[in-house]
Amino acid sequence: MPTRPTTLRALTGAALLPLALVTPAWGSPAAAPAPKAEDPATLCAVAGTLRGDHGQHALVSLCAGSGTPQFAVSAPASCGRAGTRVRYSCRTNGTWSAKRSGKTLAGGPLPGSADYPGPGTYDITATVRVRSAPAGVDLTGQVRATLTLTAPKAPPTHAITVDRTTLRRNSTTTLVYTVRRDSAEGDGSARFGLIGESASGVRIATSDARCVNPLVGKYPARTRLPYSLDCALTELQPGHPEQVKVRVTVGATCSTVVSKLGYWMPNGQALYTGGMLEGPELTCS
Repeated sequence: MPTRPTTLRALTGAALLPLALVTPAWGSPAAAPAPKAEDPATLCAVAGTLRGDHGQHALVSLCAGSGTPQFAVSAPASCGRAGTRVRYSCRTNGTWSAKRSGKTLAGGPLPGSADYPGPGTYDITATVRVRSAPAGVDLTGQVRATLTLTAPKAPPTHAITVDRTTLRRNSTTTLVYTVRRDSAEGDGSARFGLIGESASGVRIATSDARCVNPLVGKYPARTRLPYSLDCALTELQPGHPEQVKVRVTVGATCSTVVSKLGYWMPNGQALYTGGMLEGPELTCS
């Protein structure tokens, strides 16, 4: 029988095995692959049943999205009425709040979204109104669910800082905002906005040619909002932040001033690939 080739293959394998187990002195272990980002998903749990005096009922779930920068919360429901075979469509709205380890991290109108706080177990409470089409069910009540989300919080791609955060009555304050892009993803374009409280009389101005007070009203109106500023930034690069110097004039009535940044994260020809970042809030005393 032709045993030699078999023996040779066996010896060759035996000789290679020790070599495979020894790391060469001039080499280094291969780096562990980066963990794969979790695919976007929606997690739902039954949150409660609302009941009416005449056989109306609504089974409400609470859902939260993970795997994206947004923490989207909704409350789908199935509803009906005892003694009828009508197939109802159910509409829900209301308010929600989410706690993790006893601390409230997000909330707002329902359905709605906030920045994703990261993985963990969330207690979500909602006050929900359920109405049916056709009419027949109209119920309001509070429901609650616990959801455990595992998607990691995405590292921030942009940042906004300002050199001071306090304004004073009857004075003008000069501030310098710095806008950064820290990620290689995206491009150098972003829209930076500031807005004060409209009824306070606050005025926001700048000599920066990239910024304007927004134009409002129907053409040919030339009315601009003195309490708001809109800046088009086009050269944001990692290691090359943009700065915007503004003057905020506050009268006898105090006003806060908030800031935000809308940025573009290209993904082929996909439509919804942008992001919105909240900047520091200026307080007034």
